[in-house]
Amino acid sequence: MKKTRIVVIGVGAVGSTTAYTLLLRGRMDELVLIDANRDKAVGDALDMNHGLPFVGQTKVWAGTYEDCATADIVIITAGAAQRQGESRIDLLKRNVGIFESIIDEVLKYNDHGILLIASNPVDIMSYFSWKKSGWPTNRVIGSGTLLDSARFRYLIGEKLQIDSRSVHAHIVGEHGDSELPLWSLANIAGTELQLDEEAKQEIFTNTRDAAYQIINAKGATFYAIALALDRICTAILRNESAVMNVSTLLKDYHGISDVYLGVPCIVDRQGVREVMQIAITDEEKALLHKSADKLKDLIKSISI
Repeated sequence: MKKTRIVVIGVGAVGSTTAYTLLLRGRMDELVLIDANRDKAVGDALDMNHGLPFVGQTKVWAGTYEDCATADIVIITAGAAQRQGESRIDLLKRNVGIFESIIDEVLKYNDHGILLIASNPVDIMSYFSWKKSGWPTNRVIGSGTLLDSARFRYLIGEKLQIDSRSVHAHIVGEHGDSELPLWSLANIAGTELQLDEEAKQEIFTNTRDAAYQIINAKGATFYAIALALDRICTAILRNESAVMNVSTLLKDYHGISDVYLGVPCIVDRQGVREVMQIAITDEEKALLHKSADKLKDLIKSISI
């Protein structure tokens, strides 16, 4: 049988934590780490290998792009950090340049796998990766608002003293400031949430601004996004047909086209098998259009 292989490109805080999470949960037979700083990739691989007696038989090594050849999933977490005084557009341009070289290298060796993008701004980087690769949209996926939705569910659960796994609620749109909550669909066991408008606003604000809170406290977010990426990989490799809010290309989705946004999708071995056509209110639709327009303007500004 063919061995299952995941490649992680970029082993900074997010990439290394993602790799470690995948290893602990035994998601693949082979785990390859690639980084511009090869010493960091070598060190991470060696450190993980020393723990194999405790977790299993996964083969882990610091590789090259040639190792993408038989990869089922290539996760890209690489990207530049924002410099002091640098505009978001300038940062975007630098990250597009980095992604251009990464995707060129991946495409030399792999034409069948799934690209899973986690680098921010994730929706734009996913759109660029799709354009650059020429792959079908189902095989180029962004982490989208999966983490945002998890934060949303957690905060609702905390407020109502309900296990967050029993909370059904979605954040959609940009993974960023223009994201929006779908309060019209939020429920617990099909029942409407007993929350007033003030509580709802507090929950959403803390959801939207969670990354800023964490970055201010410790410099970066990486544990929860690693778990989100692990969840996407599991749905793909196990052919689960799981519904999750990943970033994908929209085609006349409530009138929105030609942009990647986080919306509920069915994810299986093909990647994004189907985009769920959920019913939302007119107000939610207007906010979703606003989020899409914001990203389209940014895409135009960097000439993707």
